[in-house]
Order: sequence, then C-alpha cells, then structure tokens
Amino acid sequence: MKNKPFHSPFEKLAGLKKALEAPPARKVAAPPPPPPPAPPRERTEAELWAEATRGASGAAPGKDRIGPRPPRGAPEQVWYADLDALDELRALVSGERPFDISDGDEFIEGKVTGLDPGILRKLRRGDYAVQGHLDLHGRTREEAKGEVERFLRDARRAGKRCVVVVHGRGLHSRDQLPVLKDALKTWLGQARFARHVLAFSTARPADGGAGALYVLLRRAGR
Repeated sequence: MKNKPFHSPFEKLAGLKKALEAPPARKVAAPPPPPPPAPPRERTEAELWAEATRGASGAAPGKDRIGPRPPRGAPEQVWYADLDALDELRALVSGERPFDISDGDEFIEGKVTGLDPGILRKLRRGDYAVQGHLDLHGRTREEAKGEVERFLRDARRAGKRCVVVVHGRGLHSRDQLPVLKDALKTWLGQARFARHVLAFSTARPADGGAGALYVLLRRAGR
C-alpha cells in the first residue's frame, strides 16, 4: 500500500476544480405575491344615516319644540277657456299681430298689414274666381281648426288663390252663436294660418253670405 504523502499542497486545488466544473444549482422561483385585498364596500346613504343616528331619540313635545312646516297643497290651477284668444291678445299687445281685422254683426274681414286696400275690396266684391271649398258644418271647434289649417296649406301648395270656407251662421249651435265664425277670425290672425293668407272677407250671398268666408291665399313658395 502506497503511503499518502504527509503534506499535499495541491489536494485542495483538485477539490476546487471539481466544484467549479459542477453545473450550477437551479434557483427555485419565488412564489407570486398574494392578490391585494378587495376594497371595502361603499356604504349606502341609508347605512351611513343609520350609523350617525344610532342611539338618537326624538325630542319630547313641548312649547320650545319647532317642527317642520306643513306641506304645501297643490298649486292653484288656472284654466283658460280660450287659449286662441289669449294668443291673439298677446300678439296684439306685443305688436306682432299680422292682420288688420274688422268685424260686425254680419261680416268679418281682414288683410295682411300693409296690403293694398283695393285687393280687399276686390275680394269683398267676389271678383276673384273661387277655386276651392271647405264646409265645416257639423265639425267641433277642434276638428274645424285642424281641417282649416290643412285645407289652406294644401290649397296654397296647389297654386290656388281664392277659396271659400263655409263656417255656418250658428243657427243650430247650443246658444245659436256663430262659434266657428268667431274662431276663424281668431285663427286667421295667428302666424300658423296667416303664413298662407293675404286677406279674407265675408262671402257674397251666392257663395254663402254671412255663413262663409272668401280667403285670398299667398302665392305658393312665398
């Protein structure tokens, strides 16, 4: 058996060489951090109020106690019997009324402000050829209003210049009043109707007399 030398200076170097030649040890991956905690639920106003008033009690009744005012009742409601008449009055006060209107017991007539009076005289005499008729007998006020507006609009689009609107004399109305006659005088003074109309006048007896109106229309496109 060969004896080991008492002193071997390179013996440690051989061990160091083996250590350097050995593959590096694998690093173990650190576990992922835990997810952040969910934010606390936002409390509702009812919960906050309940917490703020916990333990509170109502004030004892007494002369120094001030309570809330009693609730107000419903606001007064104002009903207007004729909104069209209010519109006419508002336009008259503000100076926006588009028509000069005059009337009497048996006639009504009107013309656009600034229109040649001779045109109204010709209309009153029946000098313009009648190109269309609208008969409002049996219509309620609201039904008649819609029909008149549509009739004037369509007649103007068709290029007609003079039409007749038969409103009746009110002999069969409840109080024997010419409701539609008075309504037409009001409607034709409003912008939604006046934009189609130059003038109007009670018709001659051959075309309905006091129960009808000649209406002279503006030219289409103007």
